[in-house]
Amino acid sequence: MHVPDGFINAPTSAVTGVVAAGAIAVSLRGARRELDDRTAPLAGLVAAFIFAVQMLNFPVAAGTSGHLLGGALAAILVGPYTGVLCVSVVLLMQGILFADGGLTALGVNITDMAIVTTVVSYAVFRGLVKVLPRGRRSITVASFVAAVLSVPAAAVAFTLIYWIGGTTDVAIGKVATAMIGVHVLIGIGEAVITALTVGAVVAVRPDLVHGARDLRQKLRLRVHGELVDAPAADGTPAGARTAPVAARTSRRTLWVTGLVTSLVLAGFVSFYASANPDGLEKVAADKGIDKKTEEHASSDSPLADYGVKDVTNARLSGGLAGVIGVGTTVVAGSAVFWAVRRRRTGDDVSPTAVENV
Repeated sequence: MHVPDGFINAPTSAVTGVVAAGAIAVSLRGARRELDDRTAPLAGLVAAFIFAVQMLNFPVAAGTSGHLLGGALAAILVGPYTGVLCVSVVLLMQGILFADGGLTALGVNITDMAIVTTVVSYAVFRGLVKVLPRGRRSITVASFVAAVLSVPAAAVAFTLIYWIGGTTDVAIGKVATAMIGVHVLIGIGEAVITALTVGAVVAVRPDLVHGARDLRQKLRLRVHGELVDAPAADGTPAGARTAPVAARTSRRTLWVTGLVTSLVLAGFVSFYASANPDGLEKVAADKGIDKKTEEHASSDSPLADYGVKDVTNARLSGGLAGVIGVGTTVVAGSAVFWAVRRRRTGDDVSPTAVENV
């Protein structure tokens, strides 16, 4: 659903750019509360994984394909604020390096694919978790439903943005019907990927999954007749330990496994992805929304269209581009999240503590 340059007029693109910038600023502050030394590395990996899986277009209808948006996955794994940042990093890398999603439309894409999907999915997820039986299966079910709904929500958001600032004269009813219809189908694929990924991480490290924090039971000790939170010997904040300890895989093993999986998906499996246009591209071509599409500012990038310039072998070119994309995204994402984490650490240091050093 990457919106190219020319679909939306300049004033509307500018407004969505302001909205996106404001949401990112809020998310940077909110992510300080979500990230710690254990989850900051995971956030960078989530961004890289989303980049990799977005290369895997899957067929959903005659002549149409879809791909992961990632808002639900990121929000559930690392938190809604950090989730907005994860998807925004991916969109930025795609727009600058791979000419995927217009640069003037970056605000539109962040608003639609990062903000809307994350907010809608996490609201649905939290609502379901509160009413479903407490357990890992409920986390997976809630993830599925939240992801399903997040994709047509993004389609509705695009339709509204197009209604306000579209550059072509197409009946909004036709756009809405086509967009929502195909993205309901794409949402099913999004839900399967999200539920499988969340379920896999929850199975081995529920303590690292933001959306599964309600599974963590507080360990309490009776001291002088009063119940107090038990101190955590492993660095986990007091009261947030898991009982019994469910971690069966080290954080390093999980991170390496996730990175290798992302590299394999982007560098090898992506070659077998559907070549059909995605939902937005298909609707745009069928309804005439793409009549004023502009050439991408990064169309001459060495990695444009997910291929390495001057590498003639299509399989090798696409695979190298995917590997480079995953590597660049994990580095960029990790740098952002570690910076946010360090800022939180600095904020946590009190003036008194500094004076006593």
